[in-house]
Amino acid sequence: MKLSLLAAEGGGTLHGGDPEIGSLCADSRVAGEGDLFFCINGTQEDAHTYAAEAERRGSAALVCEKKTDTQLPYILVPDCRRAMAHISAAFYGHPEKYMKMIAVTGTNGKTTVAHMIHAILTAAGKRAGLVGTLGAKFGRTFLPASLTTPDPISLFSLLSDMRKDKVEFVAMEVSAHALALRKDCPIVYESAIFTNLTQDHLDFFSDMRSYGEAKKSLFSRCRLAIVNSDDKFSAEISNVAPATLTYGLDGPADCFAMIEREGLDGTKALLNLEDDLCEAELPMTGRHNVSNALAAAACCKNLGIGMEHIAEGLSKVRVEGRLEHIGTYRGADLFVDFAHTPDGLEKSLKTLKEHAEGRLFVVFGCGGNRDRAKRPLMGKVVAEHCDFAVITSDNPRYEDPCAIISEIEGGFQAVSRNYVAVEEREKAIAYAFRKLREGDILLVAGKGGETEQEIMGIKYSYSDKAVLKSLMGRGNVE
Repeated sequence: MKLSLLAAEGGGTLHGGDPEIGSLCADSRVAGEGDLFFCINGTQEDAHTYAAEAERRGSAALVCEKKTDTQLPYILVPDCRRAMAHISAAFYGHPEKYMKMIAVTGTNGKTTVAHMIHAILTAAGKRAGLVGTLGAKFGRTFLPASLTTPDPISLFSLLSDMRKDKVEFVAMEVSAHALALRKDCPIVYESAIFTNLTQDHLDFFSDMRSYGEAKKSLFSRCRLAIVNSDDKFSAEISNVAPATLTYGLDGPADCFAMIEREGLDGTKALLNLEDDLCEAELPMTGRHNVSNALAAAACCKNLGIGMEHIAEGLSKVRVEGRLEHIGTYRGADLFVDFAHTPDGLEKSLKTLKEHAEGRLFVVFGCGGNRDRAKRPLMGKVVAEHCDFAVITSDNPRYEDPCAIISEIEGGFQAVSRNYVAVEEREKAIAYAFRKLREGDILLVAGKGGETEQEIMGIKYSYSDKAVLKSLMGRGNVE
């Protein structure tokens, strides 16, 4: 594609020649012949300083916010991130315009809701794609994820592949980071779902207001906003959305539910979707998952999916690492959960505590180089709901694990002293495992289905699920 065409799409002015662009690139280390290199001014580094390296590697042109010390043609833009999204969409033929795009945003529940939508659409015989924290899938293709919402070049390349595979609907998790960084800004969504707004990511956003505003920005680009009436921030979203549909469990809503049965093995609920009824058997527990099911069902109903397919899809949905039952060992039930915020953790703890015949044990930690303010809050939440906890490492990244644990302890000790600290996560799980008796429940929280642990910039192979299954298989713990 000619650079001049991309300049028009990116809202910039063209300087120099008009070469043919073969591919797009935002990392000078992998730049190659014929690339269009984006000089992103990032939070850590300014890629304008790498323009010369991109030129040496054969890049054909640049997109930049200021002139660089190269001889390459360039597109000068006021916002390189926004330009990258629009240029990426154009370069891959605007695949987002040929499919019905569905966005899911919120602090907690994005992954579960997106998987529920995908399961319902699949049950209805639709060709559906899924993009999110656990990866991307469409047809027989599965791609692992590194980010909840891919960067624009990867995102629109992926959507292009989905379009070629005749995908009709795409359910996509859209994080607040992605919205703040304008990764998806060319997309107009058929439906956009808001789950909730609770504390997280204050290492990136200055405060909760900024965090909320990032999420709210999505809803001016959708045809229908589907919002959680149990979350007060939904009122602000309704003010910017062209049309709004509400769902909820606690107050008046367009879509609501009556929970008929709830246990560790699943939940049965009657969903009322704008006066159409759906009997749903969810293979997952917790009121919060009934709320997630309402969001997914309301979305799919408005896409024209029938009640029988909504019920079928919800009965088959499986979401790895989201309050996932790993097994039963000597009468004790073992769960892993991705919950890594105070609100998400509290919902899972309340659910399990309600069904525990014995004691509730929790193994958890907090990630390094992320929102520090939530660490004592998470400690306090666990102390309020569990019988005993093992505080350990999560993904410490570049921080001292013991320092992270100490900050969690501050919140925990304000409520209880029923805990130990074990820095190594695998040993922490084994410690809790040894204490289990019949009727107890063990929740290992924070990593869910993750298969790596990041320590000092190195990602080591690690899985909470694998550790638990190994302990169950050994039958005893040294």
